[in-house]
Amino acid sequence: VQLQAFGGGLVQAGGSLRLHCAASGRTFSNYGMGWFRQTPGKEREFVAAINWSGGKTFYAGSVKGRFTISRDNAKNTVYLQMNSLKPEDTAVYYCATAGNSYYYTTERGYDYWGQGTQVTVSS
Repeated sequence: VQLQAFGGGLVQAGGSLRLHCAASGRTFSNYGMGWFRQTPGKEREFVAAINWSGGKTFYAGSVKGRFTISRDNAKNTVYLQMNSLKPEDTAVYYCATAGNSYYYTTERGYDYWGQGTQVTVSS
């Protein structure tokens, strides 16, 4: 299973970015997906997750109302739309695929991870 995350970059506070994560190697639509982020010296933290169909989503409190996770099972891709970005959103963002069709808010629920994409929000 391979996951490739794209779409990171440098943006000013208040701006938007859309991250993509392309998956291959198993039937994408059978599995939940998640986004996590990590800054130097800190543990990786949960950002958002989505179940197999896209019908259920869950967000960390710090991003709720600003970020939106979605998926296109026909394209084997999960997205993270990030609006109203803040400097504290600066991190490396990772996508991950769950071990089953549900979504999880902890790393233990995920068995494959992408390589990460850097998001930097300037003030």
